[in-house]
Amino acid sequence: MPKIPVPIKITDLMTTIENDFLKVSIRNKGGEMTSIYNKVSGVEHLWQADPNIWPWHAPNLFPVVGGLIDNQLLVNGKAYKMERHGFNRQSELLLIESNEISARFSLPSSDHTFKVYPYKFDFQVHYDLIENALRVTYKVINHERDPIYFSVGGHPAFNVPFKTGENYEDYYLEFEVEEKLVKHLLSPEGFFTGETQSVQLDGKKLHLTRDMFIQDAWVFKKPRSREVTIRSDKHDQTISVEFPHFSYLGIWAKPGADFLCIEPWLGCADTVGKHVDISQKEAIQQLKYGHVFEASFFISI
Repeated sequence: MPKIPVPIKITDLMTTIENDFLKVSIRNKGGEMTSIYNKVSGVEHLWQADPNIWPWHAPNLFPVVGGLIDNQLLVNGKAYKMERHGFNRQSELLLIESNEISARFSLPSSDHTFKVYPYKFDFQVHYDLIENALRVTYKVINHERDPIYFSVGGHPAFNVPFKTGENYEDYYLEFEVEEKLVKHLLSPEGFFTGETQSVQLDGKKLHLTRDMFIQDAWVFKKPRSREVTIRSDKHDQTISVEFPHFSYLGIWAKPGADFLCIEPWLGCADTVGKHVDISQKEAIQQLKYGHVFEASFFISI
C-alpha cells in the first residue's frame, strides 16, 4: 500500500541561505528570519521565539510601525482596523527567488489586504549574504495611480548573552559615535506622550540591564550613529546592525528575557491625542505611482 504523504502547512515552509560565515533560515510567514547561525563561532544569534516570553524572532513591520490609536488607520477620512506593527508579520509571503546566498519574498496586495489598507502594492523582503554580513532590504512598489503612504521597519531580536553561563549585564550596546541621546517616552498603551528623557552614555557605550525596558522600548529619533554593536566585557565576539537608510532606532527587550531587539525604523507609533490621517503621520513614507522604494540594513558578525 503506498504511503500517504503528510501535507505541508504553508507556515512550515522554510528557506535557508548560507556561506562560509553565516547560515540564515527564513520562514514564509512574514518573510521572517528564524535563525542567524554563526558558523565560525558556533553561536545562534537570533532569539528562538519562546512563546511564553515573546513569540517572534525578527518580524518585518509593514505598512505601519508601532501602535495606532484605537487600532485604527485613517486613510482619507475612513478608519481601517490595523494591529500594532501592521499585517505583514502575520501574512504568508511568497518565495519569488532564491539561491545559495540570497532569497526574495513578496506580499502583493489582495482583496484581503485592501479591506484594511486601501492601496495596490507589492511589499518585498530581500535577504543577501555578503561575506560575514546579511543585508536585509525592504522594497515597496506602488501600483496605484495616486501616491501611497506606509511605514516600514525591522525588529530582529538577538540572543544576549551569546553563550550559556554568561551574564546579561556583561553586555553593552556601542554606538558608532558619541551621542547626546534622547529617548522619546511611550504611554502604557504604546503611544508617544511628547515627553523625552536624556540617556547617559559611557563614552559610546550603553550598558544593558534586565530592567531597562520596564517602561517599554527606547526610541531614538534621528540619532547621529548609523551603526550599533552588541559587545561584551568578557570576550571579543560581536554582532552589529548598520542602518544607513533608517532615521529612527528602537531598542527593546521583554524585561528579564535573554535578548535585545535592535529596530531600524522608517515610521513610528501615534502620539497621544493626535490621531491623524496616514498621510500626516510622523515619519510616514510617500511613494508615487510607478515608483519603487528600497531601504536596507545590515547584520554582521
